[in-house]
Amino acid sequence: MSATLLDGHDAVLLDLDGTVYRGGEAAPGALEAIREVHRRGVAVRYVTNNASKPARAVVDHLAAFGLEAEEREVSTSAQAGAAVLAEKLPAGSRVLVLGAPALVAEVEGLGLEPVREFAEEPVAVVQGLFAELTYGQFAEAALAIRAGALWVACNGDRTLPTERGLLPGNGALVELLRAATDQDPLVAGKPERPLLDRAVSSAGAGDPLMVGDRLDTDIAGAVHAGMPSLMVLTGVNTPRDLLEAVPEQRPDHVAADLRGLHAPVAEVAVAEQSSWSVRGGGDELELAGAGDALGALRALCAARWAAGAGPVRVRAADDGARAALRSLDLD
Repeated sequence: MSATLLDGHDAVLLDLDGTVYRGGEAAPGALEAIREVHRRGVAVRYVTNNASKPARAVVDHLAAFGLEAEEREVSTSAQAGAAVLAEKLPAGSRVLVLGAPALVAEVEGLGLEPVREFAEEPVAVVQGLFAELTYGQFAEAALAIRAGALWVACNGDRTLPTERGLLPGNGALVELLRAATDQDPLVAGKPERPLLDRAVSSAGAGDPLMVGDRLDTDIAGAVHAGMPSLMVLTGVNTPRDLLEAVPEQRPDHVAADLRGLHAPVAEVAVAEQSSWSVRGGGDELELAGAGDALGALRALCAARWAAGAGPVRVRAADDGARAALRSLDLD
């Protein structure tokens, strides 16, 4: 029996939004795939850039889908952001919190004093997504940052995938403050290392695998941390995005959904495929063959990435290729 992707790893780091679920709906194949990971005895860590929910709320959200999880299995960007502050500031330092109660609790839990106004003389600002933020709160944060306060952003996700579509994420709001202050924050969440390092350490893992749907956070984070990755096509990024990805955002494996964890390694690796041939180079490729469309995508990525990055035109040499490209929205 061929070795599966999971066989080579002692922990799986799973992004949540767009990978395990989209808003209130489980992603296709997610439940059975994660249950099988648990059955195999491999550690699971839910690694999310969402800073608005405490670990307990994430556990409850997963339970609503029928997934059992423990709080220790959840690593959030709120936790990572608070940890970055605690490493850099003395205990009791005042931190202006631009975010949800969950972020306030993480800051307070590490011995720092959460505040909401510039007049309270904060020495740092920490920012995470929260739907109830107001202009006035952004104004207070901008004043503090301009006065020299350390600025930590829990994550830089520009969008948030939901069952309704893509909504503005924390990164979009980070851009607001960047424009208002001419400053750049330290980022705790993916693709930076603090969040992933905490998750790997908590699992005691030596061979972790990162799984996610976003090239600029999940996959770039894995590349940055030097760990292999699996990209699933249940969230933000598309086959076109993947094909044209820059080197620092390229996954080692690609699957339709989390069931790819249990597929043979050769079936999900980005590499040449026996049933597909790719000719050409530079900005134009020609695909020929028949079979699984995702196999065609893996073959195209292998060819494109060997030649460069950026926009590329793909032509079909036969009916099988035309069908695959249509399925992948690459025609």
